[in-house]
Amino acid sequence: MTDSTLRFKKNLDARCTSPHNTPVIPFRVAFQPGVSLYEQIVFAAKRAILAGQLRPGDPFPSVRALGKELKINPNTAHKVIGQLTTEGFLTVQPGVGTVVALPPEAPRSARKTLLDADLEQLAVTAIQAGIEFEEVVEALRRQWNRIEKGVATKR
Repeated sequence: MTDSTLRFKKNLDARCTSPHNTPVIPFRVAFQPGVSLYEQIVFAAKRAILAGQLRPGDPFPSVRALGKELKINPNTAHKVIGQLTTEGFLTVQPGVGTVVALPPEAPRSARKTLLDADLEQLAVTAIQAGIEFEEVVEALRRQWNRIEKGVATKR
């Protein structure tokens, strides 16, 4: 082998064996049957942005990373990123990539819709566990107060 071939092979081997910094999806998606993957991913990303899990300027996974990590078709991942960009949740910065934009001010009805899936899951879990409605309300009140106190002390 020639010197240039050896160098190329050495570089190729180094790239193949070096650890990759694989971006992790910065939000949770619990796939539900009967609802399109696209809608579920868009919803999860919006919820993470509006809840402050993703802040303006934070990097958002590329089409390839999103597709690979969520095991979805790259076309679906592209559609998700396109929708979030169109709605103003993401922005593309040359030389940087896709990042979280300043979120548009969501109307109260849109913010409420973001909670509906979580509330449904809570209700189903409580019913299955045999927990009474009043107990759920009291547990929610305790959590609300605990979190509210934590937010107030950080200010």
